[in-house]
Amino acid sequence: MGKYSSLAKQIVENVGGPDNINGLSHCITRLRFRLKDESKANDDVLKNMDGVVTIMKSGGQYQVVIGNHVPLVYEEVVAAAGIADAGTQGDAPQGLFNKFLDIISGCFQPFLGVLAASGMLKGVLALLVSFKMLDRTSDTYLLFYQIGDAIFYFMPIVIGYTSAKKFKLHPIVGMAIGMAMCLPTLQLSGFEASFAAKELIPETIFAGTLFESKVYMKIFGVIPVILNNYTSSVVPVIFVTAFAAQVQKIAKRVIPEMIQNFFVPFVVLSIAVPVGFVVIGPVISVLTNVLQNGFSNLMAFSPILYGLILGTFWQVLVIFGLHWSVVPLMYIQIAQFGTSQVLVPAFTASFAQTAVVLAMFFKLKDQKLKSLAIPAFISGIMGVTEPAIYGLTLPKKKPFIFSLVGAGIGGMIMMAFDLVTYQSGGLGIFGVFNYIKLDGDASGAIKALIAVAAAVSTAFLLTMFFWKDDYVDEEETTERKGILDREDVLSPITGTIIPLANVKDEAFAMGTMGNGLAIQPTEGKVVAPFDGTVTALFPTNHAIGITSDNGMELLIHVGLDTVQLDGQYFEALVKQGDKVTQGQTLLKFDIDAITEAGYNLETPIIITNKDDYLDILPIDDASAKQGDIIIRTVIR
Repeated sequence: MGKYSSLAKQIVENVGGPDNINGLSHCITRLRFRLKDESKANDDVLKNMDGVVTIMKSGGQYQVVIGNHVPLVYEEVVAAAGIADAGTQGDAPQGLFNKFLDIISGCFQPFLGVLAASGMLKGVLALLVSFKMLDRTSDTYLLFYQIGDAIFYFMPIVIGYTSAKKFKLHPIVGMAIGMAMCLPTLQLSGFEASFAAKELIPETIFAGTLFESKVYMKIFGVIPVILNNYTSSVVPVIFVTAFAAQVQKIAKRVIPEMIQNFFVPFVVLSIAVPVGFVVIGPVISVLTNVLQNGFSNLMAFSPILYGLILGTFWQVLVIFGLHWSVVPLMYIQIAQFGTSQVLVPAFTASFAQTAVVLAMFFKLKDQKLKSLAIPAFISGIMGVTEPAIYGLTLPKKKPFIFSLVGAGIGGMIMMAFDLVTYQSGGLGIFGVFNYIKLDGDASGAIKALIAVAAAVSTAFLLTMFFWKDDYVDEEETTERKGILDREDVLSPITGTIIPLANVKDEAFAMGTMGNGLAIQPTEGKVVAPFDGTVTALFPTNHAIGITSDNGMELLIHVGLDTVQLDGQYFEALVKQGDKVTQGQTLLKFDIDAITEAGYNLETPIIITNKDDYLDILPIDDASAKQGDIIIRTVIR
């Protein structure tokens, strides 16, 4: 149980429960809820809750002010409410690329540990096979390889679950979508084998164009389905679940609540999955054709340029499942000629990725991510880079880009050496054996290792010198000795509260002098709002500045333009430099006399060192008595 789990549960309960939450994000100090019905929230309970500074309502948001440890509370609230993580709300809108990265990393975050463990298991098996300690054809190898490979093979099912939570689709429906995409009977490879066994020839549409595709299946005998191999893929299932979430929203609006439990999933699966297969298939098919033609022409034009481009973008192609555009060409070439150059530039990509992870390990401050870096590094050495990509480099952006640069340089060198592979199979460090000739000539393997060294050193050094971890340990910051997370201002005056923006003095109303509020006094006395020191006392005694023992600088300005009274009707009971205690009388003034003299007694009470605070939150009560809380603050 997390440090803030109890607080999170209380907050969720008092905003009306999970069913009342339409959305949640956070800024630097506040949880920003979008509630279906704000009247269901218990304002008073939340305001007085330990761990909550106050609540605010603005712009259609129900804001619970927490303090500078809000990211930690936010994580617990998301878990307690069982809602999708919308992330931090900043000043600038999130771009499409950042949204995509957020979705990808958010989908992988829940199972990164298992992913890393599975990668390590596959790596250990490869190591045992390499040292002749285990036979690749043995039952033991088969069992443990399938255990290690299962999460990679059935990736769409796991991603279907996590992405469904992200898009607010029923998670089991998301899993069902992933299962459909993993069915052997719906894979392109399965249909190809079936048609070949029956000596059937599939229909070809758009022959002779980039849109040329083979059709193995038609819905209702009319709508062609362009099949692909979706096992181990990531992006296709995310798109289908995103679409399914929209179908679910519409279905819930039109289907009676009595039958929603089974009828909504029925409608969602019946619409989203077929549409997904019909739409995604052609898109992938077209992109595959474009890439196949493009890479073939590029390789004929300039092998070195081909090496640079394929090496650089290989990991991107893998993320989108588009690497299959070139993989078949390798098998065809090896079968026909005994060698292949098609995937040679991609060999250094996993090493560049792994080098970046190693550099990140030395620079990471987040201990949770640092602990993930070790298994990600180990599995990466063995050629399994998913834990590294989705858990570390892609969410941090720059390290992923550095890995692409390193891989591009490595790929270019591989092609400059005119290397070829003599077999397919080994991944990572064991892939070096693919460059050894059947007669035992290892010169190709040595050249491949030189290219790997170039890719590794480039990616490692770029990360070490040009990437900085921006992680801040919020818990450590929150618990720094001697520094408060929040500080309250007690009212120095009894009277009616006026929002600062409504004060009839532009300098105060615009907040240029500081943030706070004003009070129309009903009693002619000013008391100290906290323990502190009188740091400013105007000769006319109409305004006083106090600095609290914690560093807050507060100005109390009795009336507007009352400086013109030249001290008449004001009496100071302290002098500049005096130490004062909360509640001690500082000034007295004659309300009736000042009013009769024609002066406005609106009294601004403002924090002048506002930049020292993350948030300054005047209360929205109608009135205040001396000693009541009138301003809450969150300290940087």
